[in-house]
Amino acid sequence: MRRSFKFLLRPTSKQAAALTACLDDHRALYNAALEHRRTAYAKAKVSIRYGDQSADLKHIRADDAEGQGRWSFSSQQATLRRLDKAFAAFFARVKAGRTPGFPRFKGNGRLDTVEWPKDGDGCRWDSQPEHPTATFVRLQGVGHVRVHRHRAVRGTVKTIGVKREGSRWYVILSCDDVPAEPLPATGTAVGIDLGVASLVTTSEGEHLANPRHLAASADRLAAAQRDLSRKKRGSTRRRKAVARVAALHGKVRRQRLDGAHKAALTLVRDHDVIACEDLRIANLTRSASGTLQAPGTNVAQKAGLNRSILDAGWGVFLTILADKAESAGRELIAVKPANTSRTCARCGHVAKENRLTQAEFRCVSCGHAAHADVNAATNILRAGLALRDVARAA
Repeated sequence: MRRSFKFLLRPTSKQAAALTACLDDHRALYNAALEHRRTAYAKAKVSIRYGDQSADLKHIRADDAEGQGRWSFSSQQATLRRLDKAFAAFFARVKAGRTPGFPRFKGNGRLDTVEWPKDGDGCRWDSQPEHPTATFVRLQGVGHVRVHRHRAVRGTVKTIGVKREGSRWYVILSCDDVPAEPLPATGTAVGIDLGVASLVTTSEGEHLANPRHLAASADRLAAAQRDLSRKKRGSTRRRKAVARVAALHGKVRRQRLDGAHKAALTLVRDHDVIACEDLRIANLTRSASGTLQAPGTNVAQKAGLNRSILDAGWGVFLTILADKAESAGRELIAVKPANTSRTCARCGHVAKENRLTQAEFRCVSCGHAAHADVNAATNILRAGLALRDVARAA
């Protein structure tokens, strides 16, 4: 398995300044490469590829030895590949008829990650193994940076990345051949229904709470954003206000991530088979505003629902659940969500009228009554087990 490990860096003030300079120079390289592509096509209808720009790197480094020349060549290639992927995604969207979204220049603070594609090429994990009490990562142009390693790194380190989040720096290791840690069998299967009132409702009737972290911090965020709106652009006070808003959003994100890890771990420990909905969250949270010619309906209500769905973090939870299930040797089955909340778990009758309220389900055919989310989770479990039987028969 391939897994990532994220650790807090503890750079000195000089190392923090060097890391900031590294990000700034990689951002400048990204923007220059983007301008190169735009200008070449606009004036000569020539498409510039990654290979062309990678070949020019040696000349760029030679002409700017004190700037671009001090950083790892492979990390700069990774930044050019990042731009190439942005163009590939742009052309894929054009071909699919979606909103294209042409690659944009990175403003100050808009590029916060640098990657070294190979451990040992411009970087080195655990660069001072003789040190008895601390772990270091060596980065070309920065030096040996102390790492707060709170858990063991398993597998083989393949790539190393450095990320800035607010005033904090992190190192991200992508490792191959990470051994699985299978859990003992429990002999149970469960279906789960994701919601807003409860983050997860199981087919066994258990409800895992939705903490609503963003709603809990809404007042503080609103006050911080009002304060930000009053600051003059480009001023030191505005930069500090931006940092305060970012810190609040970062705390909400970390709280949501922590809750998703704990909820997923609970399910993986207790069940061998987990059936869940194959949700398309981007579609579920699409705006209902419509256009000037065809305005939408219930726009405010839909906006509130979208905010609640995104605050719950369904996508983050499902991703973490899939990773933990794979590592623990559990089986995760995704089923189509269509009509799972309208189908009676007892007789199978499908009707919109079965769902009386958000929490109440009563079948108009057989009279079966249950919590609506428990009924949906039961249907999801049944559909998941059916898919598993079909896959085994094949």
